[in-house]
Amino acid sequence: MATAQLTASSISARNLLSFEGFRPSTARVLSVAPLRQGGLGLRSYRGLVVKAAATIAPKYTTLKPLSDRVLVKISAAEEKTVGGILLPTSAQTKPQGGEVVAVGEGKTLGKNKVDISVKTGTQVVYSKYAGTEVEFNGSNHLILKEDDIVGILETDDVKDMKPLNDRVLIKVVEAETTTAGGLLLTESSKEKPSIGTVVAVGPGPLDGEGKRKPLSITPGNTVMYSKYAGNDFKGADGSDYIALRASDVMAVLS
Repeated sequence: MATAQLTASSISARNLLSFEGFRPSTARVLSVAPLRQGGLGLRSYRGLVVKAAATIAPKYTTLKPLSDRVLVKISAAEEKTVGGILLPTSAQTKPQGGEVVAVGEGKTLGKNKVDISVKTGTQVVYSKYAGTEVEFNGSNHLILKEDDIVGILETDDVKDMKPLNDRVLIKVVEAETTTAGGLLLTESSKEKPSIGTVVAVGPGPLDGEGKRKPLSITPGNTVMYSKYAGNDFKGADGSDYIALRASDVMAVLS
C-alpha cells in the first residue's frame, strides 16, 4: 500500500488564506501512485499541489511577532554525518533549533506585564512540531510562542542547554545490554529507558499573576519520566538527553 506523508510545516500552513505579500508556497507533484483504501482503488492524480512553508513577498523587509511570539531563523540541516559521509535529503534530520531574530512585546498576566525572556541573537532549541514555518528574506523561519522554546544553547553541546520555564534537561541512563538471565540484547530489542539524571532545570512556570513558581526537581535527582514525552537529543559525547516538562516527570528515585 502506498502512503502519502505530510510534514508539520505543510499541516500548519494549509489553512492560511492567501493575501497580498503572504501566500503559501507550493510544490507540484507530477503524479501520485494509486492508493487503495477499504478495497477501493483511487485514481492517480496529476498536478497535486502540496503546500509547504508560507512565503513572505520580498517587498516586506521586516516581520514583527506579536504578543508572546518569537521569530526564529531555522538552522540548516546536517548534510554530513560526524564521520563525513554525505547524507541524502531524505536522511537529513529536521533541525530543532535556530537563532532568535525578533520577539514580541510580551503578554499580560493578571496586572503584571511579562516580557519575552529570550533576546534576539540567542540560539534556542524548540519543540519538534511547534509553530508555523515561513520563508522570509530567502531563509526558513519559524514563528512560535515563547513557551514552545525548550531551552537556550550557549555552546554546541546539548548538555549545556539552559531549560526555560517548566522544562528540565535529563541525561538518559544507558539501555540494558543483557536480560536478567544474562542473555545479550540486540539493539532492536533494547527497551527505551525512561530513567535518567536531571542535569538542569528551568526557572519554573508563570502563575496567574506572572510570577515564577520554582520547580521541586533539582539537578542531580534521578527521576522516572513518561516514556513518550519530550524531545530527544544526542550529546557531543554520544550520550542521550531528553528535555521535557516537569509535569512529565513521574517520580524521584533514591
